[in-house]
Amino acid sequence: MNETLSTYPAALDEQSDSAVSWGAIFAGAAAAAALSLILILLGMGLGFSAVSPWADSGVSAGKIGVGTIVWLALTQIIASGLGGYIAGRLRVKWASVHRDEVFFRDTAHGFLAWAVATLVTAALVMSSVGAVIGGGVKAGASVASGAATAASAAAGSAAQNSDIGDESYGYYVDALFRTDRPAPVSDDAVRAEVARIFGKTLVNAKDTGTVQLSAEDRQYLAQVVAQRSNLTQPEAEKRVDAVFAQARQAVEEAKVAVKQAADEARKLAAWTSIWMFIALLCGAFVGALGATFGGRQREAVVYLTTTRDTAYVTR
Repeated sequence: MNETLSTYPAALDEQSDSAVSWGAIFAGAAAAAALSLILILLGMGLGFSAVSPWADSGVSAGKIGVGTIVWLALTQIIASGLGGYIAGRLRVKWASVHRDEVFFRDTAHGFLAWAVATLVTAALVMSSVGAVIGGGVKAGASVASGAATAASAAAGSAAQNSDIGDESYGYYVDALFRTDRPAPVSDDAVRAEVARIFGKTLVNAKDTGTVQLSAEDRQYLAQVVAQRSNLTQPEAEKRVDAVFAQARQAVEEAKVAVKQAADEARKLAAWTSIWMFIALLCGAFVGALGATFGGRQREAVVYLTTTRDTAYVTR
């Protein structure tokens, strides 16, 4: 008696009304997104463990950048390859479809799985990764900006931080009480007044383009220095010129440092975008390739047919 116990004839002729198997695409995308998340978190953990706040310790910033690029590329290749393979392997079998059309559909399924996975991963991860990268860039810019602020403060940039309202009126108030023979005052008061004079001159240099003390300020500062240091007037003027030149150089160096930090941040953002594009492109290619491989495996599925007397296999 040859009664069939279990047969799958419909599996040989299965067909879908649509050329797109969304179930297989979403399954592959979910697998790719999950694996991407795991690998990105692993990469972040390895990166943070390799960074050290101490000088001459840990991995350099250049090596961290190269490692990040390589890791992102590997993440895209591995996750997209897995997602594409799953999408191709789980899609329905297209009966009576030309081989070239099957190849195209598998490629499209792999690409769609990669696209969905990329959107999901971007929604879940890229915001936090962008915050980490942006925080590093801002930290570098803040360090340079802090150096500029400190240099300006050392040079006497008190025009923006006057104790009299929001405007820099302190310099003009001091000018009201100037005399040919400055009266003895405390060290703090003298330093604050000198800081306001230096700061007013350095700030005005942004508009005039000339960074030098006015004749009145120079003479007054020399009188103050001569009074408190027992120097002659010519010696005090030379000291004023020398110290002001040092303050001006410090401010210029701080400006250069800020510009360099901004340029480094620009280059970092540019290279990050370029390599992210390359990594995503590799992911799209590998996803499509994995889907074609999975599709071929799907076409080679063997269906088992058994009877009471014998068992045989059909393709």
